[in-house]
Amino acid sequence: MKISFHGADRGVTGSCHLLECAGKRVLIDCGLYQGGHELGEENAAPFGFDAAAIDYVLLTHAHLDHCGRLPLLVKRGFRGEIIATAATRELARVVMLDSAHLQEEEANWQARKTARRGSAEVPQPLYTTLDALNTLDYFGRIAAYDKFIELAPGIRVSFLDAGHILGSASVHLHLEEDGRSRSVAFSGDLGNSGRPLLRDPVPPPEVDAVVMETTYGDRLHKPLQPSIEEFYQAIEDTFRRGGNVIIPTFALERAQELLYYLREAVESGRLSKSMQVFLDSPMAISATEIFRRHPECFDPEAFAKFGHGRDPFMLPGIHFTRETADSMDLNRISGGAVILAGSGMATGGRIRHHLKHNLWRQNSSVIFVGFAAKGTLARQIIDGAKTVHLFGEEIPVKARIHTINGFSAHADRDELLAWHRRVGAARTFLVHGEEEVMRQFGALLENTQVEMPTLGQFFEL
Repeated sequence: MKISFHGADRGVTGSCHLLECAGKRVLIDCGLYQGGHELGEENAAPFGFDAAAIDYVLLTHAHLDHCGRLPLLVKRGFRGEIIATAATRELARVVMLDSAHLQEEEANWQARKTARRGSAEVPQPLYTTLDALNTLDYFGRIAAYDKFIELAPGIRVSFLDAGHILGSASVHLHLEEDGRSRSVAFSGDLGNSGRPLLRDPVPPPEVDAVVMETTYGDRLHKPLQPSIEEFYQAIEDTFRRGGNVIIPTFALERAQELLYYLREAVESGRLSKSMQVFLDSPMAISATEIFRRHPECFDPEAFAKFGHGRDPFMLPGIHFTRETADSMDLNRISGGAVILAGSGMATGGRIRHHLKHNLWRQNSSVIFVGFAAKGTLARQIIDGAKTVHLFGEEIPVKARIHTINGFSAHADRDELLAWHRRVGAARTFLVHGEEEVMRQFGALLENTQVEMPTLGQFFEL
């Protein structure tokens, strides 16, 4: 039995881990590296293993940094089975198709750019829409929470609710080989407890080894209720100044959670019923529809609201803008609008256009409500950049910038520590975090051997 690491190693994106046991190769996630443009080479680089030799992929959830290289895996020869929860399966379809479209757009833009230079080089997308559609053919069994699936003799797996996004899971594997047995858990991304939409994370039973995320392993989140109040106050303040509220938001979970809070505020009278809210993200709109189809994943209180015929994501002034022309029309709005658009780290998508039209306006506000990796536009703005480069222009940053950390979909340091204590692993592999954060978190762990794998590193179990 051995495990090797092929992404999110001393970094936050590109999750990909390989488990080998009983003659089978099991991949846990196959995510895209996200951040600066230089990561394109990392995404296109060899996986570090033979894609055609992988028997199973266990997909913890549908965020791009966990599922975004699955079409590349298929393109390079994978013919095994992908197993995920029902909600993850639906969300991953949307995410992969959107990513493929963006890959194709980027390749076309690069092709036009090289043609203008007189180059004969024809840039190719990392993968195409057809590759993404082909990937859907390899989704097999649907994992139900808390039920074991036998992958092969000697390998059983169960998916446990990770409370991160709809359908997210931690993975618990029971392994047997040559008369030896081991239990291994992969945390996936762990959610915050006490969220309004999703249930709290469920730790696996005690295991021999755990592969654990550390995104926020060095800090505590601001409490939720003060964060919600800060969110409302930022909107009210912006409207008093006559500007727009621009919110870079992740299409899965964060967009739906913010719609939930906005609806609550309107129903309680905290915010005006005349407030105009635009969800300007085709992926987020599709994800919201998928959320409606899976209320079984919800916290009991949110589930009860569905049961009474209420839609927790609808409010009087909501507009869903799928079409590009409708998105462009939003740039003519000078004030009084709340615009939620992807991507959350402002690395692409429609949010960059809204930032271009609002960052320079003193009466507007930009509200960041999620993690921003190093090298991203969101991180530059959060860190206090005076100007940013957008669409060939230097845009001054004069809008009011708000960073509200209490909305994070990731567990903070204390919740991670509590989850780890429940797992009780003798060996802990830290992944999905910046290196210094890992070091700080690892120093807090007790009664376990801590490893911080590097890319491509192998370990015997």
